[in-house]
Formats: sequence, C-alpha cells, structure tokens
Amino acid sequence: MSTALRRLASVDALRGCTVALMLLVNDPGDWDHVYWPLEHAQWHGCTPTDLVFPFFLFVVGVSIALAVGPRVEQGGDKGLLMRAALMRGLRILLLGVAINLLAWWIMPQAHLRFPGVLQRIGVCFAGAAAFAIYTRPRLQWITIAVLLLGYWVLLLAGGSLEPFVNIVSRTDFAVFGRTVYQIDPVSGLGHDPEGLLGCLPSLATSLLGVRAGQWLREKNIKALALSGIAWLLLGFAWSLVFPFNKNLWSSSFVLWTAGWATLALLLFHVLIDQRGWPAIGRRFGVNAVAAYAGSELMQILLLGLGILEPFYQYTFGRWITPVAGPYVASVAFAVAFVAFWWVIVYAMDRKKIYLKL
Repeated sequence: MSTALRRLASVDALRGCTVALMLLVNDPGDWDHVYWPLEHAQWHGCTPTDLVFPFFLFVVGVSIALAVGPRVEQGGDKGLLMRAALMRGLRILLLGVAINLLAWWIMPQAHLRFPGVLQRIGVCFAGAAAFAIYTRPRLQWITIAVLLLGYWVLLLAGGSLEPFVNIVSRTDFAVFGRTVYQIDPVSGLGHDPEGLLGCLPSLATSLLGVRAGQWLREKNIKALALSGIAWLLLGFAWSLVFPFNKNLWSSSFVLWTAGWATLALLLFHVLIDQRGWPAIGRRFGVNAVAAYAGSELMQILLLGLGILEPFYQYTFGRWITPVAGPYVASVAFAVAFVAFWWVIVYAMDRKKIYLKL
C-alpha cells in the first residue's frame, strides 16, 4: 500500500500474524514430532494449519481493495495501475522460483520444483488486482461464483479426487513434469499443492478478500459479520459433497477458510482500529515478503550446510526432550525461530526499512 494512503493497522496486524504462523508451521525442530494442529491435513480435511495460506491470499485481496480501490475511484490511470500490479506479481513469482532453484542447488536430495507458495501469491495478486481495477462488484461476485462452481464441475468431470490421479494433479504433472512437489514412487505420477489449476479457486479466495476489503473501507461491519457466517455455513454444507482439501484448494475449502478470514478481519478491525488495542503482528505485516522469503532462505542454507539438525539438538533437543518430550522440543524450536525473525522485523521497523517487491 502506498505511504500516501492511510494504512489500517488491523490489516497489517492480520497479515503479520498470518506470516508468523507460516513460519511457525514451516519450521519445526523435528518433522517427526509435530502436534497435529501444526500439521496440514493428509488429504481431505482442514486443520488450523490449513487456514494459514488462504488467510494470506485473502489479505492480499483486502490490501488490493484498500490500495487500488481509492486510486480507481479518483480517476487514476488504469493502465499504469495494471502494469504496476503485473510487475509486482511477476517479481513475487520470480522470487519464488529463485528460492526453489537455490533449494535444488544447495539442499541434499532436493529435486527441482517450479510451482510454490510465492508463485501462487504472485499470480493471485496480479489477477485480483486486474479485477479490482477493471471490473465492478457485480462482475467480481459472478466471477467468484463461476470459479467455484466451474472448478467443482471440473474436478467431478475429472473422475477421482484421490491423490495423483485427480485432474488437478494430472494437469500439473502434464505441464511441469517431475518439477512438482511430490512424485509417487509407485506410479511415478506427480502432485503439487501450489500447482496450475489450483490458482483458479485461489483467485476466488483473493477476490473474496477484495470484497471484504471494500466493506472494510466503507466500515460496513454488518456485511463483514454476515458474510463471514454465510461463507462458513455454505462451505460446511458444500463439504458434505465436495470435501475440504487444501491440496486441491476445493471450492468448499475456499468458502470455509474465507469465512474464518472474514471474521478474523472483523475482529482485528474492531479491536485494533476502533478500540485501540495494540496491533500485535504489525511488524511482520509491514515486512511480510522479507520475513517469509528470508526465513525460507535461512532454512535452505541451514539444511544445505548440514547445520540445522546438530543446531537443533544442541539448543533444544538434547535438554528439552528428556524433560518434556520430543514434541515440546520441536515446537519450542519453531517458536524460537519465529521470535528470531520478530527481532529482525522489529529492528527493520524501528529503522523504517520496508522491503517491497
């Protein structure tokens, strides 16, 4: 968001808390000992960890509504706004590819992967910005409905929803080959949770964020509350025939996670913007890409240099495990990892250093 525009501390705080949770769930000390709420669902289902990435994409949409919406209403050059959005989306995507290339080069036994989290963020940012710049709310709602219903029909037409053989996995494997996240050793088929077709319902997540962001601009508390409840109810009902599935980013998963994200946005707005509560997480929020990308690079280097395991054992595993068990030691390392990066973003914020792509 431009410094010329008024930032909402609640949005920065929600974005920052989401990034902090990303670091927490991505960086346990021991992947064999992780508490279930800090793990993704194996396939169908939705754990608290599965909410993290949809929350971030939702906040991407909210931020677009707050930053782009006023400029469009004031008669800003739509072509310039769109070019800026496309370039920013491309830079985010290329950063994700660069991190994957570094991991392939440095980490032992890592294979080359082209899709990824930052790549999907870049695509959804550019797509949601295009709709915010060039379309009216009615067309945005129609697009959300078409994306969710069309994606459901597409998966049904593709046959099974099971791993590797569903149409999403088959399409991603056909496009990216063995450069996807996971290869089944038995069948040789591949799957990627951040692949190509999954960008369609992910865009719907960001567009729901755009609409919520507009209500936030208008201080329409009632719309935020009612829509959050409505998305939860619709998502739950849809899950009875189209299960929650983060790997496929199922349509029911979109509504379910958007419902929780909308209510979280409302809660943060009321407590922080209206009642003046501290904006916990804001420092992560104003340097979100720096914190996420930096933590990924740090983890890659520690693994690639063979430092991570002995460091974890020396600092946490050897003395916590005998006293409290391996799960406590593992989560303690993750909490310390988040705290380390909080110190970094705190120092950056104090020095007014904000890294933007």
